[in-house]
Amino acid sequence: MASEQLNARTVFPSGVRHAHVKHTSHFTVVGNHLAQHRELSLTAIGLAVHIQSVPGGTRIGIKDLAARFTEGEIRIASALRELERAGYLSRTQEHLPGGRIITRTVSYNRPGSVPPVESPRPKPTPPTPPSPPSRPRAEPAAVAPEAETDPDPVPEPGPEPGPEPESRPEAVAAAPAAPAAPVPAPSDVSPARHRAATELLARLRRVDHRLLLGERDIGRLAPGVESWLERGASADAVVCALTANLPDRPRNPAGLIAHRLSAQLPPLLGPVHHAQAYVPPDPFQTCETCDLAFRSPAPGKCGGCVEAGTAEAA
Repeated sequence: MASEQLNARTVFPSGVRHAHVKHTSHFTVVGNHLAQHRELSLTAIGLAVHIQSVPGGTRIGIKDLAARFTEGEIRIASALRELERAGYLSRTQEHLPGGRIITRTVSYNRPGSVPPVESPRPKPTPPTPPSPPSRPRAEPAAVAPEAETDPDPVPEPGPEPGPEPESRPEAVAAAPAAPAAPVPAPSDVSPARHRAATELLARLRRVDHRLLLGERDIGRLAPGVESWLERGASADAVVCALTANLPDRPRNPAGLIAHRLSAQLPPLLGPVHHAQAYVPPDPFQTCETCDLAFRSPAPGKCGGCVEAGTAEAA
């Protein structure tokens, strides 16, 4: 029997092939919305994965990350701003009593999600001791036929149930508060610009009394105002954007301002190229010798007649 010859070439599918091994320890779960994000750079995606993999309390400042990886501080700072705009990172500045400024950083594995609040575990109840065995009840003695028994006593009516307690709104457990909306951060540090942003937020209550902000909220929102000023927006334009079309009774003025600072952040503008000033040409003049029209600021001879006269004189 002749052996079968296979002439067809084996075709392998193009693209990557995965060789997955199930992890049982030292691993981090990352969503495809981050790993396959269309608008984030590879540096920002890798930095987000690294931040989500480290334990809580790890320092992830720009200098700390630059000392840990080969990327420079400028590239790391740009990646952190990308993660803030996408909602994977939140950085807020707080002023300590001693005048020191610290940055609070929160990493979100899914933008817009609220981390669940861990409730304390209930203490285990001690086991109940076994009840003693019940003794057999003695049979009642026989009653003589002539003896009369009393009828069963009628139980006395118990107290009437009182009205049920009314449920009060304050007795309902409050839902966990949503995390503060992230605000944009400027690319560089400028004390003068930070002072101007702080003063702008403090005087918003003079424009509208409903926008009364505390010192802690002003310190958290100041970097967002700095970003607007850094992009060329004037202080009056920032105030108009933050105070326009306010609701009648804003429940969270600081959250409203943080949302507007992030959602209405103006784009960066390129350099302004000024067009050259228009210079009108000289008027037409008539040559005094050949009556030829030529342009000149003053009447006289044309260029040909001037050269001819110069040649004759030589």
